[in-house]
Amino acid sequence: MKKRITLLLVCMLVVSLMAGCSSSPEAPAGGDAGEAPAEQGSQFDAMTLRMSVTTADTSPWYKGAERFAELVSERTDGQVTINIFPNEQLSNGNQPGGIEQLQNGVTDLSYHSTIIYSVLDPKYSVISMPWILPNNEMVDAALNGAPGQAIKDLTREKGIEPLAFGENGFRQVTNSRRAIASPEDMAGMKIRIPAMQMYTDLYRALGADPTVMNFAEVFTALQQGAIDGQENPLAIIVSSNLYEVQDQISLWNYSYDALILGMNKAKFDSMSPELQTIFSEAAEEASAYQVQLNREAEAANLQFLIDQGMTVTELTDEQIEAFRQKVIPVYEAHEEIIGKELMDMFR
Repeated sequence: MKKRITLLLVCMLVVSLMAGCSSSPEAPAGGDAGEAPAEQGSQFDAMTLRMSVTTADTSPWYKGAERFAELVSERTDGQVTINIFPNEQLSNGNQPGGIEQLQNGVTDLSYHSTIIYSVLDPKYSVISMPWILPNNEMVDAALNGAPGQAIKDLTREKGIEPLAFGENGFRQVTNSRRAIASPEDMAGMKIRIPAMQMYTDLYRALGADPTVMNFAEVFTALQQGAIDGQENPLAIIVSSNLYEVQDQISLWNYSYDALILGMNKAKFDSMSPELQTIFSEAAEEASAYQVQLNREAEAANLQFLIDQGMTVTELTDEQIEAFRQKVIPVYEAHEEIIGKELMDMFR
């Protein structure tokens, strides 16, 4: 009798366990049974990247970089963080060194001017040839078309993925000696320029004494009288407080300055196609925002400089033509360096 009761209890226990194992919760709507929905953002590994920006945290460059970092973070559900370092902090003010860090993977991303990229290859100077891109319409057509693609292809060869073009803008010249309205006004004037051979040749052709110097040193050099002047877009003149040590500015739009939002190519290539798309699209959106900011601020920046006591000399077409005639030999010399085919793409 006891054996029968024990056997009955065992049978009941087995049936109960089998029933428990066979029961399962309903599958989520729209999915197969037993397949849980993927957690948003879980396909991206957490990572923190470093981005270098040459200018101050008040500049359109930095604001464009901020927008880029925000978009990437948002679209990766916070998995990717981009820390931004202004004022070329990571290279101790050395802009060519900043590009070298990007190539070597010491930094992951940067906004650098194509003028500084010309240290890697003089072909980059084509964008900044005097008056080759005289207005925003021609700039946009060139950089969004075949000429811009040629520059992107060149950049990939250097180990950098060009995610988008930004803008530093049209460069103007300032000084603390006299108004500049003709090539003769530049005679003997010591003007700081970036490290690009084309600019050295150009300012020598105009009778000036061009001086290559890291941008981080420019304010002090102007303040101490080591140099007489410098050339930069209005946004940089304002954000770097150069109006405190310069009282003359000449508006001549002589050279366009593009930016490249670049990423270490090995780093970019190591990412999944989905993450590459996020980075590329975020860069395009952020750089369009950066360009818009830069252009919208032009009039306000000029008025600010006037309010700070700077004397503005706006060159007429006839006055600019006198400068253009002086630099014809620079075009002839650099066509051989850059290559006629690439030069013709931008003309």
